[in-house]
Amino acid sequence: PDPACPMADTNQTQVMEFVLLSFSHGRLFLFALFLAIYLATLLGNSAILSLVSLDPHLHSPMYFFLSHLSCLDLCYSSVTVPKILANALRPQATISYGGCLAQLFLLMWCAGAECALLAVMAYDRFAAVCQPLRYSQALRRSTCATAAAGCWLWGLLDSAVHTLLAARLSFCGAAQLQHIFCDVPPLLGATCSDTRLNELALHISSIFVGLSPFLLVVISYLCILTTVLGMPLTTSRRKAFSTCSAHLIVVTLYFVAANLNYNRPSSGYSPAADTLVSVLYCIIIPMLNPLVYSLRNQEVWGALRKAVRVSATP
Repeated sequence: PDPACPMADTNQTQVMEFVLLSFSHGRLFLFALFLAIYLATLLGNSAILSLVSLDPHLHSPMYFFLSHLSCLDLCYSSVTVPKILANALRPQATISYGGCLAQLFLLMWCAGAECALLAVMAYDRFAAVCQPLRYSQALRRSTCATAAAGCWLWGLLDSAVHTLLAARLSFCGAAQLQHIFCDVPPLLGATCSDTRLNELALHISSIFVGLSPFLLVVISYLCILTTVLGMPLTTSRRKAFSTCSAHLIVVTLYFVAANLNYNRPSSGYSPAADTLVSVLYCIIIPMLNPLVYSLRNQEVWGALRKAVRVSATP
């Protein structure tokens, strides 16, 4: 047992639930806000999945990977928001010990898979802009399926490591989390165990799961920028920029928020700032992704108009 916590082993067996302390004020407002965000997330990402599935014009590698991103965003929100909504209507916000670990496992799975998927999507844009003649050969259907499966597996392995390390933590006294859902940082802040191994795993994960995909994205877009600036026609440049700008916005938002969430300063954030960063990373961005990808995408708008016309036809 940890010498700083003589009763660590005993308390670990008695921990049945965690009390979430970030629900002290404005519960009805939080319920209405998160319900609206969740419904918008479900509607936007479900629409992307449906359009990509039904419209043959969207059966391309770019939209294949976009459908996986929408699936991940649906999982992100569904892992956290329903429990947040339930706790917002309760006198005391709690989550069971097993539910906390399950939530952490699924959340980290989505995080790792999305980092890898964003890098794959950057390569897709690189191949489309910089190597258009080899694009169909480089990104065949089997290759895309293997890449998507690899992203999901990569996230699963990363999540399994963090969850197993979190399961060995001990909690002395009241098991309280300064948060609105379970994640690695709030658990490390609440434990009385030695967290050096957990923190080392987070740093290693930040390099291989976070930083490496981000560097691949940066390299891909530097190559894209060089190629686009060498295009002779303004219309060609505009079309290339429009197809890549949405993905670049998503990547920037996601990696900045993820870095703030898991690579926090040693002094940490205030509970309010910590919750705000996690909400941006896990809840707000999944809602924004469908809007960002469809706002300037004429193919998506065309597929949507076609679907509306078909549904309106008697």
